[in-house]
Amino acid sequence: MTSTLQPAQETGAVKRPGRWLALSVLVLAVLLVAVDATVLGLATPYISEDLHPSGTQLLWIGDVYSFVIAGLLVSMGSLGDRIGRKRILLCGATAFGALSVLCAYATTPELMILARALLGVAGATLMPATLALIRNIFHDARERSLAVGIWGATASAGTAVGPIAGGFLLEHFWWGSVFLINLPVMAVLVLVGIRTLPESRSPRPGPWDLASVLLSLVGMIALVYAVKEAATHGVTGTGVGTGLLGAAALYGFVRRQLTMPVPLLDMRLFGRRGFSGAVLADLLTVLGMSGLVFFLSQYLQLVQGRRPFEAGLAELPAAVGAVAAGLVAGRAARRFSVRTVVSGGLAAVGTALAALTALGPATGYPLLGAALLVVGVGAGFSFTVTADVILSSVPKDQAGAASAVSETAYELGAALGIALLGSIVTGVYRGFTGPAGTPAGAHESLGAAVETAADMPPHQAEALLAAARDSFVHGLHLASAAGSAVLLTAAAVAWLLLRDQKLEGAG
Repeated sequence: MTSTLQPAQETGAVKRPGRWLALSVLVLAVLLVAVDATVLGLATPYISEDLHPSGTQLLWIGDVYSFVIAGLLVSMGSLGDRIGRKRILLCGATAFGALSVLCAYATTPELMILARALLGVAGATLMPATLALIRNIFHDARERSLAVGIWGATASAGTAVGPIAGGFLLEHFWWGSVFLINLPVMAVLVLVGIRTLPESRSPRPGPWDLASVLLSLVGMIALVYAVKEAATHGVTGTGVGTGLLGAAALYGFVRRQLTMPVPLLDMRLFGRRGFSGAVLADLLTVLGMSGLVFFLSQYLQLVQGRRPFEAGLAELPAAVGAVAAGLVAGRAARRFSVRTVVSGGLAAVGTALAALTALGPATGYPLLGAALLVVGVGAGFSFTVTADVILSSVPKDQAGAASAVSETAYELGAALGIALLGSIVTGVYRGFTGPAGTPAGAHESLGAAVETAADMPPHQAEALLAAARDSFVHGLHLASAAGSAVLLTAAAVAWLLLRDQKLEGAG
């Protein structure tokens, strides 16, 4: 397998006219996904109040999107390499908008879970296509680093726009409105993308192997489901059997890729230390942060009593820090080193998560705001540089598959993080002791306890809410501590595997 062009060659390459306008369309797709991910967390208390999901169903609403998207990203990335990245991006964006409407008007927990799962199918087409098109539009290494930085900064900006816009909508409309904000973004993306995006595909695509698609999908979903079951219910026969099924399917997928003339995913990519190190760092980082992200909005609203819009503003420092770091990450990595920037960023996030173990129901905002700012800066540096390393490690005709691996690590980390760290919070929360006569449903989620308290006498309601909030915060402490340990481990892994890695000539 030939490597990518070295920087001296890439710098001399012809620069595509209109590449920055094309980038503006690509970042709209990133914005679409980022906004959708953040508004869900903000709307969770309202979904819980309206649809009455159980604690397990609430976790499924949060992570089924990641389950499905993790299982399909590699397949969709390879499909884009074959049929055209522009085509799959625009089709996926259209479907994403339509399915957002289904989420908005879901009337039962089961329908919401189904809608989120289908949204994962559409979402699997977006992220790999955007990064792959960036790899094929920007041939100059330094321009590509800036483009990846803008791509990452837009994702971070989406995490700021989502809570603020979502908070405003939740204060004035019903919870389904937060999903409808995807529609105007999708419309602009499709209409402008048709005219400005260049089409690109692999010159030697080979067949899209359905057996590989099914093995990847079954393997990823079964493996993540097994981890979720073990985290929630301990080791059970069902969980072990599902985990073995997932492992067997992934083993079959790998074996099949190694024997196919033109595989969906070239497994030799993982022989490159920089590529493997960047992918593993991304997975561990998202795993360690996901529990915090999923439960932070509930802490701000249901524990501290903030209104949705105020809760959205409270999360803003993380996005601001990530945007600022993403725009200068490439320059910092060239000046210092890839592993210094990535490992330093991850260590900073781990330290900030450790500081969050001091949160209490009445903790003032300065501690939380400072911790979120550090989390944003550290994650912005890390994710931007690892995305650049992954892109520059592969030939252009494999950009879709490589980008899909990067995004699979992200989504798999999110699913595992919500399953493991989310189960820590849920498990600890369910053990609280409420006043006599507390309904069993109040132990399902903090939102259910708040709803239950509204129908109780004042002194009982106050006792119930105090016990429930203390238990929830204790669970959040344990999840933050576990996340901190994961992030510090990720920093050590990145330091070892990204040794001597450079953005220029990373392949």
